[in-house]
Amino acid sequence: MLRRPVLSNAVISLTRTVEVTDERGRVSDVAIPAERPLTIYVDKRELVTLMTLGGAPEALTLGYLRNQRLVRALDDIASVQVDWDVDAVAVTTRDGIDDIESRTAKRVVTTGCGQGSMFGGLMDEVDSIVLNPDARLRQSVLYRIVDTIRTQPSVYKQAGSVHGCALFDAEGTLLYFIEDVGRHNAVDAIAGRMWLDGVRGDDKIFYTTGRLTSEMVIKGGQMGIPFLLSRSGTTQMGHMVAEKLHMTLLARCTGKHFLLLTAKDRLLFEPDQVDRSIRLA
Repeated sequence: MLRRPVLSNAVISLTRTVEVTDERGRVSDVAIPAERPLTIYVDKRELVTLMTLGGAPEALTLGYLRNQRLVRALDDIASVQVDWDVDAVAVTTRDGIDDIESRTAKRVVTTGCGQGSMFGGLMDEVDSIVLNPDARLRQSVLYRIVDTIRTQPSVYKQAGSVHGCALFDAEGTLLYFIEDVGRHNAVDAIAGRMWLDGVRGDDKIFYTTGRLTSEMVIKGGQMGIPFLLSRSGTTQMGHMVAEKLHMTLLARCTGKHFLLLTAKDRLLFEPDQVDRSIRLA
């Protein structure tokens, strides 16, 4: 029987109000994202400090440990307790993490906003990732996802300066939507939610407002997700890793426009969707 970790439910404001003066000298109050540090301690050992909005700190912590391959199963974690009074989260494992010192000794600073990092050796594990070969994405579902994101209430619309990530099922139904100061945090938080809810990535579609870097592609692969969509673009290494995984990357996804970059056989084009958009234009 799966033992779930004991989780805190640390709630904190995602924005704060500051006074600004515009070009005409007018004074007003505006909301800005409330970025804050969160230091992760695993079995009383300091691991890393993440800069985050703090919207889903328990899920973020679990997803970070999962995507860094430091913890292999949810059952290995006894508790995750967040304390915003000290900007820290205490993770207690059931049996410790084998060889944690050497596994966390080499760190790569990534292109993630807020300067993300991943521990060395993750790239070596790409060869072991196998995505569902039968997963397909219909063009109409792609458009449904882009439209859902367009109308989704968000911190970005209120205060700007954040990235959003979302997970959709094969029919384009929104499962999770999380925003953070860096897209790497948002993807980790979704990974944590998936872990807690027992959601598999085999036929899921992941959307991000940020770039599809190698870090994002590797994390998507570790989550078993065959489709990554972005409002932005990709990098050379992100493209290379996606080709290796046979993962579908779709960039510049706005309105009815997109750029299909890799694993093109996974996207099912529907000519009527293009014809319909032309008629509506």
